[in-house]
Amino acid sequence: MARRKSLKEDACPMARTLDILGDRWSLLIVRDAFDGMKRFGEFQQSLGVAKNILADRLKNLVNEGVLSQAPASDGSLYQEYLLTPRGEGLFPVVVGLRHWGEQHLYAKGEPHSVLVERESGKPVQRIDLRTHDGKPLAPAATFVKKLPEKPAPAGRPAFKSAG
Repeated sequence: MARRKSLKEDACPMARTLDILGDRWSLLIVRDAFDGMKRFGEFQQSLGVAKNILADRLKNLVNEGVLSQAPASDGSLYQEYLLTPRGEGLFPVVVGLRHWGEQHLYAKGEPHSVLVERESGKPVQRIDLRTHDGKPLAPAATFVKKLPEKPAPAGRPAFKSAG
């Protein structure tokens, strides 16, 4: 199987993010970590993913600083995977994906899980993007300010910022 091209040096923040989180297992592990799962066996049972794939994704999330490993809180010999501050920063991403799925992937009235506030039990409001002065922000009102092209060494095409 061919190794995929690393995007760690890409000019686009989204490309760099997807280099870490760009497969379903990694995002589902992060989702489960937000749901309180900490142990390899919990993730494996929840996801039903092959152990070697789960081990690879957990290792990558630890190496990238999304999760950390710590001795189990119950004093057993197990290790636990905990969200780091960097990992907790993914909360709006996870919630945004959830809200998009709720809006576009379920028939009207079709049951699904719901993210609720722990204290009130009420559903979490949809993420609402706003302009710098508080107005609703539409996609057409934005653009990506790309980096200028870098001059290429002789005989090579110029680097073009992905966006």
